[in-house]
Amino acid sequence: MNSRKKVAFYTLGCKLNFSETSTIARSFNEEGFDRVDFSENADIYVINTCSVTENADKRFKTIVKQAQKANPNAFVAAIGCYAQLKPQELADVNGVDLVLGATEKFKITDYLNDLSKNDFGEVHSCEIEEADFYVGSYSIGDRTRAFLKVQDGCDYKCTYCTIPLARGISRSDSLENVLKNAREISEQNIKEIVLTGVNIGDYGKGEFGNKTHEHTFLDLVTELDKVKGIERLRISSIEPNLLKNETIDLVAKSRAFVPHFHIPLQSGSNDILKKMKRRYLRELYVDRVTKIKEVMPHACIGVDVIVGFPGETDAHFLETYNFLNELDISYLHVFTYSERDNTEAAEMEAAVPMNVRNKRSKMLRGLSVKKRRAFYESQLSTSRTVLFESENKEGYIHGFTENYVKVKTPWNPELVNTTHNIELVKIDEDGTVRFEFIDVFSNQKTL
Repeated sequence: MNSRKKVAFYTLGCKLNFSETSTIARSFNEEGFDRVDFSENADIYVINTCSVTENADKRFKTIVKQAQKANPNAFVAAIGCYAQLKPQELADVNGVDLVLGATEKFKITDYLNDLSKNDFGEVHSCEIEEADFYVGSYSIGDRTRAFLKVQDGCDYKCTYCTIPLARGISRSDSLENVLKNAREISEQNIKEIVLTGVNIGDYGKGEFGNKTHEHTFLDLVTELDKVKGIERLRISSIEPNLLKNETIDLVAKSRAFVPHFHIPLQSGSNDILKKMKRRYLRELYVDRVTKIKEVMPHACIGVDVIVGFPGETDAHFLETYNFLNELDISYLHVFTYSERDNTEAAEMEAAVPMNVRNKRSKMLRGLSVKKRRAFYESQLSTSRTVLFESENKEGYIHGFTENYVKVKTPWNPELVNTTHNIELVKIDEDGTVRFEFIDVFSNQKTL
C-alpha cells in the first residue's frame, strides 16, 4: 500500500510559470510526494496563477472546481502572480485553503504540516519590495524542450503592466547556476532549452537587483552556446531595445541558438508607445527586424501587440496595422487591452469601447494568419532540421524546425524527441507543413 501523498499542479500563463511549477514539483518529490495529473485524485492541488490572463478570477474558479470534483477533501493552494496581486480575492474562493505570494511560493512545502481543509483561505503574502532574492528554475519531464529561467522581475514602468507589482525588481541568476542547470537539463536527454524570464535582455542585475552587471545577456548566450549535449537553444522573448547587434550576430553564427526571435512591439504608433512608456519607438523596431533578416534571411520573428489601449484612435490602429503589414515578420501574438488595477493606464481617459477592441483584435489575428502563411511559403523547398514532439494528435506527430515552422507526419513513436533533416514540401489544409526526410531515417517519401 503506497502511503506517499499525491500532488497535482495546474499552470496558467507563461513559460516562466511552467519552469517554476516544475521546480516546485521537484521540491514536493523531495518531501515524499508523488506527482499526478490534475484530473486525478490527489491530496494537494497547486494552482500557479497568472495576472496577464483575461478573466483570471473566472478561470481560477473553474480550475478550483475541477480540483474539488477530483477530490472534494483535497487541500487547494494558489500561488503565483495573481496570488501576489489579489491574495484575498483568491482566498475567498470556495475550496481554497492556502494562498502564497511571490516570496512564499518556493517554500510551499513548509506550509503543509496540516493538510486538513480550512474554513477560510489562509494568506501568506509579502510586500512586493521584499521579493529581492532569486530562485532558479527549469522545467523538465513535461515536454521535449525545457524552459530555463535566467531572470525574474522587471524595472520597467509600462503603464498597462502589473508584472513589476507581481514579481518585483529585475534580478538574475548567476551565470554559474544557469550553466549548471543547463547541464542538468542536457543530462536528461532533452534536445531544446528555451531561455525564459520576465525581461531576459536585462539579464545581469544581481540577486538583490543591484545595478552592478557582473555578466551581460551576451555573456550568458555566449557561454550557454558552449554547453555540450544541448542541440537547440531558443530565446523566448526579448525587448527590442535590449536586443543588441552582438546578440543577433552570435545567434547567426551559433552552434545551438536557433534563428527564432520573439520581440514585443505592443503598438506601431509612436504616440501610443509613448503613452505606454515603452523604451523605444517604431523606428528602432524596424532596425532590429532589418538587422535580423540581413544576417538570417530565414529567421522567424514573432511579435506581441496590444489593441485597444486608452486613446488608441482608428488612425493609431491603422498605423499599427499598416506598420505590421509591411514589416518582414512571421506571426503575431495579439492581446486585447484590459484594465488592470493599480496601473497608470487604468486611470487614463479615452477608453476604447470593448466591441472596437474586439474588432481590432480580430483584424490583427487575421493579419497574423496571412503573415504565418507567407513565411511558411517562403520556406518551401528549403532544407531544415525538425525536432519531433511527444504527442499523438489524431494520428500525426508534430514538430518544429529550428526557425519555428510547424510540420507533421503520420504518427511514429520512434520519432519522438529526435531531430531529422527534412525538406519542406507543401502546406497542409490545417496550416502545418508536410515534408520529405533527407536523412537516413526513412527512404520513404513522407507527404
